[in-house]
Order: sequence, then structure tokens, then C-alpha cells
Amino acid sequence: MPDSPESDADDRPHDDRDARESPPDDQPTDAAADGTAPDDADQSSDPSVPDEGESAGTSPQPSVPDDGAESSDSAAHQAVPDDVQKYDRFKKIEGGTYDRANEFLRDRTYITAREWAIARLCADFRTETGVEMTKIGENLPELVPFMTDTYTPQAVNQARAAFEEKVRKAGATFLYGAMCDFFTAEELDDVMYEATEVAKFLLEVEGVELSVEEELEAEDRISEVMRDVREHSAALRHDECPHCGGELDGGEGDSGGSTAEADD
Repeated sequence: MPDSPESDADDRPHDDRDARESPPDDQPTDAAADGTAPDDADQSSDPSVPDEGESAGTSPQPSVPDDGAESSDSAAHQAVPDDVQKYDRFKKIEGGTYDRANEFLRDRTYITAREWAIARLCADFRTETGVEMTKIGENLPELVPFMTDTYTPQAVNQARAAFEEKVRKAGATFLYGAMCDFFTAEELDDVMYEATEVAKFLLEVEGVELSVEEELEAEDRISEVMRDVREHSAALRHDECPHCGGELDGGEGDSGGSTAEADD
């Protein structure tokens, strides 16, 4: 004959212990004595008290922000200056990343995306007393979409100085290449065309709208300037002394005298 459920229960010693330790009906249980609600009790009407076995961080009650949190968010939005909120540069690459912008610039220029953005902002936020570096640094993520961190005024100034130094060195390098007769006139036009296209593209990304007529006029003016540079550099190399600017005679007989005058 198979054992009955009662006999199985009798074989378990803890059931006997439970039976012996069960309090009478008229006595409070341990949970009640401790002030803890039993497991099958209804959830407390106070939503701030979590259910037993449930951490306060996982309470099913929805979290409602207090008035302090709402006021702080509103104050943070109001803290953004009006000119920062209205700034509309770099909107064409709002979904772009810093790495993509930096890669593009590295392939075509000597500047980084950080230096490009800071240079543009320093030009736009310049006042009579100087550049507003604190405003630029504190609001950098709002001003430039691919910049995610704020900058100190010192970091803004460092990027601005790095941009200026690179432009000066690149300008000297380019001008020497144009003046030393390394490039032919046609090659120099090609160099200027490529440089102009990159510069115009960066301006358009920043939000500058250029018409076709404006682009053609800019290209013509740049070409004219470069032709003048090449012509004057040729005259400088062959007809004028680089030290004093005096005219040099091409005759062999006068070469010594001309050199002596130049040395004087």
C-alpha cells in the first residue's frame, strides 16, 4: 500500500518543528511581533514604502520629479545665453561625429576638427574687448554638434593659438612655393583651385551660402592676386636685391659694382 501524504509529511522533521513552534491563534506571529507585514498581506497604501522582498530602487510606483528637479532643468535651459541659442552654424553636419570631421580635415588641411570649430567660434564671438572664451567653452556642445564636451577658457585659447600658428606656417609655406618658381603658372592655378574648393566647402558646412556668381568672382580675384604674386616674385628674384631692394644690372661688367652696392 503506497504511503499517504500524511505519512510523507510525518517523515519530514521540520514539519514537526513547525507544528511545535506554531503559536496559537490568539497569539501574534513573529512577523506581526516584529512589525513586518506577512507575505500575503496587501501592499501598504503608502506608495513610499516598498513591498517586502522588493528593493526601494525597483518600486513599481512611477517616479514623479519634485518641484526642485523641474526648476533646476528650467534654470539650466535659461542659463544658456540667447546668442548661443540662436547660433546656427554647423547645422549641416548635425548628425556627424568628431572623428569623421577630423578625418576629412586631416586629409586636406593641417588643422583638426577641434581647431576648426574653435576658430569659427572665436571669429563669431569676438567683441570690442576680445574673444568670449568662457562663453564658447561652457556652451561648446550647444554651439557645435560634433563637440560633446565643454572646454575651459584655457583650452579654448590653446586651440585658437594652435589654429593661428598652423595658418601662419602654412601661409609661409604656400607663399614661398608660389614665389620660388617651383610651380609653373598652370600648376599654381591648380594649387589655388584645390585650396579654394576646400575652403569654400568648409564655409558651406558652417552655413555660409555662396551663389555661383560669388564663387566665380572669388576664384577670379584669387587667380589675379596669385598672378601678381608670381610676377612680382620673378622681378624680386632677377631684378631686385633681396636685401636692399636696389636694382641689379644684368651686365657682367657691372656685376661687381652692383654687388658691392648691395653689400653696403
